[in-house]
Amino acid sequence: MRALRVLLRKEFLQIRRDPVLLRMMFVIPIIQLIVLANAATFEVKESRVWVVDQDRSAESRGVVDRLVGTGRFRVVGASPTFTEAEAALMERGTDAVVSIPPDFARDLRRTRRATVGLSFNAEDGAQAGVASAYANEVLRRYAAELSAELALASPALAARAALQRGTPRLEVQTRDWYNESLDYRQFMVPGILVQLVTVVGTILTALNIVREKEIGTLDQLNVTPIARSTFVIAKLLPLWIIALVQLSIGLVVARFLFAVPFEGSLALVYTAAAIYLVAALGLGLWISTVAETQQQALFLAFSVLMVYILMSGLFTPVRAMPTWTQWLAQLNPLMHFIKLMRAVLLKGATVRDVWPQLGVLATAGAVLMSLAVRQYRKGGA
Repeated sequence: MRALRVLLRKEFLQIRRDPVLLRMMFVIPIIQLIVLANAATFEVKESRVWVVDQDRSAESRGVVDRLVGTGRFRVVGASPTFTEAEAALMERGTDAVVSIPPDFARDLRRTRRATVGLSFNAEDGAQAGVASAYANEVLRRYAAELSAELALASPALAARAALQRGTPRLEVQTRDWYNESLDYRQFMVPGILVQLVTVVGTILTALNIVREKEIGTLDQLNVTPIARSTFVIAKLLPLWIIALVQLSIGLVVARFLFAVPFEGSLALVYTAAAIYLVAALGLGLWISTVAETQQQALFLAFSVLMVYILMSGLFTPVRAMPTWTQWLAQLNPLMHFIKLMRAVLLKGATVRDVWPQLGVLATAGAVLMSLAVRQYRKGGA
């Protein structure tokens, strides 16, 4: 224990005396959290719209007014035919075209049915899908508004039209659970926080040990009576503690800067983080055993983490990936920790709800750390 205390003191002093390392640990991750939370978004704040209004009635103007009134659509042009609109789409001068056919208002009054065309530039499929959902929701509300107005203006006609359709009226009420304001940052911030803790924990672990190799102190320590297990614990424990401190700072930023709700237990979050960091640090230790220089360690760590992050569901849903990729993603502890963080913070999930993720994290930590320690012993033999 005395050897471990001495080594731990040496590690903390070494970290404290390195200002660059301190900035890497605490300043850069917080800056990344703030920047990425605002940049990594699928929210479409504004779409440019071209209007082809061939009806020119109050009802057709109402369609455009409702879309523009949301603040998510901006009219950039108008024409009497679709030819100019098609050219604007081709030249990327607009993101969408709203086409209103002739007799739009007349059809509404006579049959209570009319058609509005929405054409989107779907080069960016995700953006087009989101904008389409916004527009459809606006038009659905406008249709309900028009239906109520027509019913008041002509109750007999409304009753006859309803009878002709033979279908009852349904009032649809939509509610968004767990994120009623649809604020993407409440969804992204917990995931970005996990990613930053992973990057710092894994890369710093790898660099910290490889640096000892480069300056020769690792060889000196290997010939001392200090047990390898003691050396490994002394190397990893400070970074494990620092990563938890970093997580705490990130949670404070998430709560007070991004208003992320903490619906679940923070004790559960820290328990999961403590387990997950064993896997993250084990990965960093394994990288340090196969890399001889800090450049090699950095390159290898980024290569592995890139796959980790892309298959974690942080930016794109895992269920949208090919089937074999979804199976492979189940081996990714980063994906399970992100899923757990979102479930606990946003939905108030309990241990009973997230025990599968906890089990995977514990298994991943045991496997990765065992492999890394075995590789380290083999390399030092």
